[in-house]
Amino acid sequence: MARAVVFPGQGSQAVGMGRELALAFTAARDVFDEVDEALKQKLSTLMWEGPESDLILTENAQPALMAVSLAVIRVLESQGNWKIAEQAALVAGHSLGEYSALAATGTFSLSDTARLLKIRGQAMQKAVPVGQGAMAALIGVEIDQAREIAAEAAAGEVCEAANDNAPGQVVVSGAKAAVERAMAVAAAKGFKRSVLLPVSAPFHCALMQPAADAMAEALSRVQMRAPCIPVVANVTASATQDAEEIRKLLVAQVTGTVRWRESILAMKLAGIDSLVETGVGKVLAGLAKRIDKEIAAVSLHTPADIEAFLKG
Repeated sequence: MARAVVFPGQGSQAVGMGRELALAFTAARDVFDEVDEALKQKLSTLMWEGPESDLILTENAQPALMAVSLAVIRVLESQGNWKIAEQAALVAGHSLGEYSALAATGTFSLSDTARLLKIRGQAMQKAVPVGQGAMAALIGVEIDQAREIAAEAAAGEVCEAANDNAPGQVVVSGAKAAVERAMAVAAAKGFKRSVLLPVSAPFHCALMQPAADAMAEALSRVQMRAPCIPVVANVTASATQDAEEIRKLLVAQVTGTVRWRESILAMKLAGIDSLVETGVGKVLAGLAKRIDKEIAAVSLHTPADIEAFLKG
């Protein structure tokens, strides 16, 4: 059985995230302490006590989600002598989760990953004034249809396919008016449901170019090593272990489409038949079932999840 470990992206954050892990395991507490120290911020207190209005800010949510994912990995290592290089053939992460995957496989240090995600969150938020951008999930729409809808709706503004999450679930991103037009175009074409997403910026579209420039600068200053196992990159849906290529792909990822559906299918083609989702929520396990029912998926977030997994 070949396994991949996957790491969730933004949207799963919630007050209380990671607290059970910190109470149960020293290894988890150490992760949260190191992230707090790297950011010179009590992010762990914000994660466990709120307020939610601060936690959901992109600059806080991104390092917070990564911290929980890495806490799960460190607990697996300390409790089960579980090493990702021995237990998995591939890793991947959804958007910011790609940074979690790279931290878990040794490309970045934990502290550098936290600082990079803080910069990434701040740069994404600054790229477009609040209220001027939007993202919407088009339900029942496939990627080629979503691209056609976005092109028709753009009318001189930015509107692009941002996330190809699963069959029948594609997210478009861009200028608020253009995204609203895309929802209307989808309805006119017979797609009955579109959902405006509660996000603070239009991620993964050309409007994020200032954030891509900021990440190019930040990544140029950080030490990177080859990951211990290949990482399936969001923008190519293919595996790489080349640190310099990864640096370029992380810059492209800011404005590029998250090709998650294709990434899971590429893993299946490479012989992967089970996924372990480490971190908050069960979004990626749910998407995996929609992409390919033959792929088994388990989500690890709580001490009980980890205990059951290590026993299995």
